Amino acid sequence: MSKVYFSTWNGELINNIGKPEEEWEESAYNLPAQYDDHRDSKAFIGWDGVSLFNADVDVIRLAMEYAAQYQEYSEACGRCAPGRWGGRILYDQLDKIARGEGAVADLDHLKEIGKSMQITSKCEIGKTVPTPIIDLMKHFEDVFMDCITNQKPSKHYHEEVGYIAKITAPCTDACPSHVDIPGYIEGVRDLKMGDSLKATRQTMPLAHVCGRVCPHPCEDACRRTNLDEPIAIMELKRIGADYETDHGFDFFHPMKKKKPMGKKVAIVGAGPAGLTTAYYLASDGVEVDVYEELPVLGGEVTVGVPEYRMPWEKYLQDIECVRDMGVNFIINHKVSTDDMRRFETEYDATMIASGTRISKAVRCANERPEITGYWGAIDFLDRVNLYEKFGYTLTPEQKIEYAIDTDYVDLTGKTVACVGGGFTSMDVVRCSIRAGAKRVIMLYRRDEKTIIRNTTYEEYHEAVEEGVEFIFHSAVAEMRDEDNILKSLLVDKFELVPDPDGGRPQLVKTEGASEVIEVDYLIPAVSQSADLDFLPEEWEIEKTSWATIKTNGKDYMTSRKGIFASGDCEYGPMTIVNAVGQAKRGASVITRYLETGEITRSDDEIMEDHLSKLKVYDKKEKVTGWMPGIARQKSEVVDVDDRKYNNREVNYGFTQEQSISEAERCMRCYYIAMVAT
Repeated sequence: MSKVYFSTWNGELINNIGKPEEEWEESAYNLPAQYDDHRDSKAFIGWDGVSLFNADVDVIRLAMEYAAQYQEYSEACGRCAPGRWGGRILYDQLDKIARGEGAVADLDHLKEIGKSMQITSKCEIGKTVPTPIIDLMKHFEDVFMDCITNQKPSKHYHEEVGYIAKITAPCTDACPSHVDIPGYIEGVRDLKMGDSLKATRQTMPLAHVCGRVCPHPCEDACRRTNLDEPIAIMELKRIGADYETDHGFDFFHPMKKKKPMGKKVAIVGAGPAGLTTAYYLASDGVEVDVYEELPVLGGEVTVGVPEYRMPWEKYLQDIECVRDMGVNFIINHKVSTDDMRRFETEYDATMIASGTRISKAVRCANERPEITGYWGAIDFLDRVNLYEKFGYTLTPEQKIEYAIDTDYVDLTGKTVACVGGGFTSMDVVRCSIRAGAKRVIMLYRRDEKTIIRNTTYEEYHEAVEEGVEFIFHSAVAEMRDEDNILKSLLVDKFELVPDPDGGRPQLVKTEGASEVIEVDYLIPAVSQSADLDFLPEEWEIEKTSWATIKTNGKDYMTSRKGIFASGDCEYGPMTIVNAVGQAKRGASVITRYLETGEITRSDDEIMEDHLSKLKVYDKKEKVTGWMPGIARQKSEVVDVDDRKYNNREVNYGFTQEQSISEAERCMRCYYIAMVAT
């Protein structure tokens, strides 16, 4: 809810003109009435209307400055005359009126051009830019006519007023890394793969990774969904990365590395968050050292995500892209408390991006780590992937611990039960299939719909095809062993009981429905926790109730100045794209901290936060002007009878023809938002 003086946002007309402020009606939308901690907003104008927060707003200049943004961002694709020339006419005519040189005919011309752009522009930015301008001309016609009749400039035309603009799109807003999605899709459509990759790497350096294993929340906010099916956004992202790698090109960096600024930063962890922080800091001229405990780089994407989902040779190219920016890596180095104290004196800032690598317990009866057959998901995936990707074999001690005779994870003839419902658990069960297990079971407290939402439709259905059994609305009640060797599980069944008050249905145990399942392994994959023992106690760094590092979630600095945190260790287990989004913001904040000693967000970041609260995507919007029913492309996958016996990449990706066809479905939904301060 926002208190407004006047608003037309999303069709909600609120007119408090002439009313005392205490009687003002509030908007139902989360409009940015306060820009930041130091500045109030005077007005907000965007694709869906305009909102004024006080009476002292120059509405003519506001409209003019908004039209100017259309020129400054140059996002018109140039494929239609209304988009190419209409915005320029809007700006010229509005500037003429604001200068005090306008005529009534100019006002009529503005309305005519604006309506024409709304109807005939081919892309959303051309269609929507006139919307708030027409609203202002309609509801403040007397103000426009006063300047025209008296040939005087608008009231703040010659004054300093801050106008802060941001270009976005529904998909971009929904992406935790705020990738310029329409930009990289347009690159694919125009066969400019280098441009496509550069658009991705503006905010996401791990293009191979996020083109393969991203849960793609952007697709849930694709306006094409309102017409037929969402664009295959994730699969189009990998096109540019594969083009660079497959053709052996030098890395397509979207920026030129800045001159050294004489500052050094230490990063703890070389997973997605650490790599991302390093990439953008190095591009700003910062000297970066990344410390990694594992013998390989890449964090959980390397040792946790299986080869069949994320081929190591592809991920290595993302890592080498970061190295190419001048980043220094130190592997096999477990950071200690003494290291952290040293970092504080030897470096100008430290980013903690150490992830969460401790598997949490199932919390059932007789759950004891010493039981042979009880195997944490993180350790299980480590053993599988370190062998499959790098040839690291099991030690004699590990063979005894895991009850395995071979040098690698061989589950031939075994029954594996995994408890979970997210990506980690899905990796566990599909790896178990490939390790030869005769029966693989996923136990999950919720339903099929929820597990698909937690992962992806494709991931779940590929697991089903490969033979994974899913037992929904179930939980392990007890582990049963003989002489510390796991033999079976007592599994309770539940049912969803509707809440009579209309709340969330509750899981209630179904009496008499419990069953005993014979198993050789129980692999808990319910969640992970962070190992933060390397933080010096005397620093007293604040923690969350989940025992992760506490930040304010906006600038990612901890309670100790100069010590930052991002990724899983800050929030808990999250998606790769979330970790990258945090780390990109953290790197930006660190750069300004190194330059000024202050913790600040850029205007672009502040606007990102405002738009995320406001919500850019409207799932109720009726999309018109586009032909519906154009089917979404589907890439070919390895046949199930072939893939479940090896670790080949399952998804072949789009052909060139499919890529272009899918990219052409994009409606290029760029929007402009602007705040006056």
